[in-house]
Amino acid sequence: MTAPLKHSDPVNVDVALGDRAYDIVIGRGVLASLGERVAALRPGVRTAIVTDRTVAKHWLEPAEASLASAGIPTSRIVVEEGEISKTYAGLEKVSEALIAAKIERNDLVIALGGGVVGDLAGFAAAILRRGVDFVQVPTSLLAQVDSSVGGKTGINSPQGKNLLGAFHQPVLVIADTAVLDTLSPRQFRAGYAEVAKYGVLGDEAFFTWLEKNHSDIFKGGSAREHAIATSCRAKAGVVSRDERETGERALLNFGHTFGHALEAATGFSDRLFHGEGVSIGMTLAAQFSAKLGMIGEADAARVERHLIEAGLPTRLQDIAGFTQEGLADADALMALMALMAQDKKVKRGKLTFILLEAVGRAVIAKDVEPAPVRDFLKEKLAQKA
Repeated sequence: MTAPLKHSDPVNVDVALGDRAYDIVIGRGVLASLGERVAALRPGVRTAIVTDRTVAKHWLEPAEASLASAGIPTSRIVVEEGEISKTYAGLEKVSEALIAAKIERNDLVIALGGGVVGDLAGFAAAILRRGVDFVQVPTSLLAQVDSSVGGKTGINSPQGKNLLGAFHQPVLVIADTAVLDTLSPRQFRAGYAEVAKYGVLGDEAFFTWLEKNHSDIFKGGSAREHAIATSCRAKAGVVSRDERETGERALLNFGHTFGHALEAATGFSDRLFHGEGVSIGMTLAAQFSAKLGMIGEADAARVERHLIEAGLPTRLQDIAGFTQEGLADADALMALMALMAQDKKVKRGKLTFILLEAVGRAVIAKDVEPAPVRDFLKEKLAQKA
């Protein structure tokens, strides 16, 4: 771990991918340098900014002004906020708009927004003219520490989360921590789940630091930059070693097998933000690890306790109306099992989970039989709210 950063000191994190390496630039106010950095990276480029309506109100004009000051022409594509845009229809809208804007192979798509915009714009860039480069300008905590880094792009299917997509690395990531000041408390908390994830799965010392300093991260002190930089370094290291998730990178999905199923079960709606699903998923994964005898109950409780202290949901019953929708628990259980069977990590019908051997040490558990998972979820569904 590094010493906490000062607000005045932007930091560069290198994603080491050979001739496709790129920088993650982290710091307050770095959005203003977007035009300068893009001009240095691609002289004579044209750009198109993809953003959503909410982000556009705050940050579209500053981004356009930065590009204009560097002499870079740009066009804007504004989509609806939320997972509703991360669909076939959303992809069509963005793709057709990029074609209409005459974005060519040597131009750049700029994703200005949270995880949905980054995934959607990145996927559109990946398939436009068989591949156009793009820049990530993440405006949510979740996107800054997770989805903007590593090149995973895509959209949802009605049958599951992120089932259509491509690996398409950005050429630059600009993570301006000042933009996080405009997030709602709920959005910020949801993003924090991904920060905590890095500690739980691979860095117990960082998790201990988060236990002591999470309130300062929420307040916007220098701890915020430190947490983001530490998270980005962790992800960058994994991505550089396993870009296409053939091994180690699967560890970054800790909490996501359960979490993605819950997101799909709630219709990819604002009833459950992605980070909230990850929080519940991490808790379930820790508890399932304890049930299998891999960790002690105290370790599982430690993970849940920290997430609760951060204001995050940790139980199925924390999802509004999840078990009170007229569905019998047996139906809810069947639905969750079916959704997990569509998880990208499933091989020949066998489930793969990321589980814990200790706080700070996750492992890939392959060929998990459905029966113990079903029994575990049945027990969790039966708990009282």
